Amino acid sequence: MSGDLKWNKIFGAALGTAFVILVVQQASGLIYHSAPPEKMGYFVDAPDEAAGAEQAELPPDWGTVLPAADLAAGEAAFARCQACHNAAQGGADGIGPNLFGVVGGPVMHRAGFAYSDAMAKHKAEAPTWGYDELNSFITAPARYVPGTKMSFAGIRDTQTRINLIAWLRNQGSGGFAIPAPDPARQPGATAPAEGEAAPAEGAPATEATGETPAVGAAPTTQQTPAAPPAATSAAPPNT
Repeated sequence: MSGDLKWNKIFGAALGTAFVILVVQQASGLIYHSAPPEKMGYFVDAPDEAAGAEQAELPPDWGTVLPAADLAAGEAAFARCQACHNAAQGGADGIGPNLFGVVGGPVMHRAGFAYSDAMAKHKAEAPTWGYDELNSFITAPARYVPGTKMSFAGIRDTQTRINLIAWLRNQGSGGFAIPAPDPARQPGATAPAEGEAAPAEGAPATEATGETPAVGAAPTTQQTPAAPPAATSAAPPNT
């Protein structure tokens, strides 16, 4: 009998403890009730990451970067293109055209390959695969040629693209000249503003005035202003 009383006492103590906890919880909720704030938290004026994600970048100075390019790294970079292309002389087309001689060659250079309508439209606007054109296309094919069948996302790293283009130049495009170094494209030069065209590859640098002389125009020379006449003690002529 005493054993039953012992368990009753234990159960009663547990129930009493639970009851006290519930009462304290409800009472504290009434005493320390807090209304939600009108404004949640603090406003932090942080810059939008997307706004500064893409900054203006100078185009490569081909006359400087191509002679120093890593051809072995360029060949390694081409490995990601081999699923669709090859660059061997006389090689067959794959999903994409053979790229032997593509650098400096005409857009849609492979006769018989089924290029997209978007590439045909692009050819009318930029008929040659120059260094700048290849660089822009390899960076983001779908952005440079909207509607292209090429599903490759592109290569964002500038040095990787330079190495790849240098290696492609060695695959049947060695006759395509490397332009002279261009100070307007070298580090320290001002990147073109949004919507402003970058200096054309191989174009001469402009003067500080920013004006480019017209083709065939005679070069202008800066004349030294004439010195004022020396003062003399002679009387002015009679009037």
